[in-house]
Amino acid sequence: MKTKKVAYTTVCGFAVAVALPAHAEFFSPHSRWMTGDWGGVRTELLEKGYDFQFSYQSESAANLSGGYDHDHTARYTDQFNLGGAFDLEKILGWRKANLQLLITERSGRDITNDRLTDPRTGTIASSVQENYGRGQTWRLTTLAYQQKFFDDVLDIKVGRLPLGSDFDSTGCVFQNNSLCGGLVGHASTVWYNSPVSQWGGRIKVNFTPEVYGQVGVYEYNPSLLESNNGFKLNTSGREGTTYITELGWTPAVGEAGMPGKYMVGGYWNSATANDVLEDRNGNVAQASGNSPDRLDGRYGMYAYARQQITTVDGDVKRGLSVFAHWAQYDKRSSTLDWQAQVGAIYAGPFDARPQDAVAIGFSELHVNPALSKNQRLHNELNGLVDYDDRAFQPVQRAEYAAEIHYDFKLTPWLMIRPNIQYLANPGGVYEVDNATVVGLTVNTVF
Repeated sequence: MKTKKVAYTTVCGFAVAVALPAHAEFFSPHSRWMTGDWGGVRTELLEKGYDFQFSYQSESAANLSGGYDHDHTARYTDQFNLGGAFDLEKILGWRKANLQLLITERSGRDITNDRLTDPRTGTIASSVQENYGRGQTWRLTTLAYQQKFFDDVLDIKVGRLPLGSDFDSTGCVFQNNSLCGGLVGHASTVWYNSPVSQWGGRIKVNFTPEVYGQVGVYEYNPSLLESNNGFKLNTSGREGTTYITELGWTPAVGEAGMPGKYMVGGYWNSATANDVLEDRNGNVAQASGNSPDRLDGRYGMYAYARQQITTVDGDVKRGLSVFAHWAQYDKRSSTLDWQAQVGAIYAGPFDARPQDAVAIGFSELHVNPALSKNQRLHNELNGLVDYDDRAFQPVQRAEYAAEIHYDFKLTPWLMIRPNIQYLANPGGVYEVDNATVVGLTVNTVF
């Protein structure tokens, strides 16, 4: 797979080289893009409202020790991003309007499933390669129209969107998935983060330049997870609707204006779901033999805080930021009942490397006690006591993950991030050995 990917990338590179003007500055250490300014064409397009965006991210990981399978190996995953942002005020004269397009392609294999977790349980949202999952395929990730009114006080966006693009939106600077992006999408069965999109929209009101509130309504359609539905535009398979609300505060602290981001939010989904533990009579379904109770809707909530707390000689682009993130899930229906993360990021750690960054993060993924009880009952009722018995159901309780990494910003278009990750109780199973993993992320902007 890796050989095919490299060959594909090389062929595309030669094709671009032939198509672009001969004087385009490829691989310039000063350009925003690896392929340069296309002889000035790219800057001209930007001025006219056409911001074409092409990027590539690879994530590699190798297990040094521990995990369910101690056989040492390495795995490679990657993602292509193709799209753009189009300023419709410049293009069509539509004031304060823009169109956003993103198409993604994922491929590769994840070492978390292959080596670190018990295959009888699998992962619980802490893949050591965050760009794996949701189908290794091409997808329409964003196709959205955005319109602002009243001096940007009112902001409306509609189209095909990942929920995490506007709600519980924190960005991703870690390779471990439990530390990356919106937490709600990690364990909630009704919240789909990128690269999966669904029809929906949100209305945002900026009460002040620092305080906002927003509400969103999105289609809930599990069929969109299927690999062959990456470009599905109809709503067949829709099972309900997800409603979200969020309040946020984005202060600039101190004389230097150190940025912060604080938000709280919650959601409710109208689709029915199975109770993890009980039947319709309130008894344990595992013991009664009856079907699980059908729940009328699911819910959850989240909170996030990030604040820069130092600068380097007043330079707000450098300094220490700390963050904390928490999400709670519907205990009646979810694998996890809560997840939390904390960490710190130091931008510009050395005068000679002002664009670099170093970061450390910790997360806990707490398994729903109702699910743990259900797993124990399965073993007790079937007389299973040997963990090595294939019929034994491993009991999941909690997993802890940590990552430390360094970002080498080699050029404006190339970043390399070596990292070390540690997983305690992979998959939430205490019988699985704690694992140490080394990884490498490469981000390239074409």
